[in-house]
Amino acid sequence: MPSAPPSTRARIRAFALSLPGAVEEFPWGGSAVVKVNKKIFVFLGDEDAEAPGISVKLRNEEAHGHALAVPGAAPTGYGLGRAGWVSVPLGGGGTPVELFCDWVEESYRTVAPRRLVAELDG
Repeated sequence: MPSAPPSTRARIRAFALSLPGAVEEFPWGGSAVVKVNKKIFVFLGDEDAEAPGISVKLRNEEAHGHALAVPGAAPTGYGLGRAGWVSVPLGGGGTPVELFCDWVEESYRTVAPRRLVAELDG
């Protein structure tokens, strides 16, 4: 019997962890984050969340606006929205996983040291 395809969250998590220097941590119990150089670049939330979603830092105005256009998306709470963080729900299936990964990569590039961004580009 074939196995079920990985969830959108699992695919985004795998992509984030494939970036140079990326590590996963659980600073708030079951809620996962992925960091580079001790800085968070994606909040993955809880794997078993009823309404899964991610939060990413998008400085590019076009990407930021596009992410906010996803139904249910909003500036991230706790004041992070003012710094360009956007929380995007994963449900609904209307947003391709590749687009989520593009946003994760942009967030990574925003917080990663130049040498790791150069390694990614190399």
